[in-house]
Amino acid sequence: MLELRPNCECCGKSLPPESTEAVICSFECTFCLYCASEVLSHRCPNCGGNLERRPIRPSAALADNPASTERIVKGGGCASNS
Repeated sequence: MLELRPNCECCGKSLPPESTEAVICSFECTFCLYCASEVLSHRCPNCGGNLERRPIRPSAALADNPASTERIVKGGGCASNS
């Protein structure tokens, strides 16, 4: 099951479970659309994989399967690693 991480790893922007601005790689690294397109060219800086839109978990399912609350932000932002 997807963790639904709560923020962009580059800029720290909050990306709640219902966000349409969240993208992920196959390892669930999470980024906002702006960082994915403008900074990362749609490639994950951690694994090199492509970034795809993260699915939205229906709110009814969040009660039994909550999103992660652990925030991960790359030191120095992603621009320093791309």
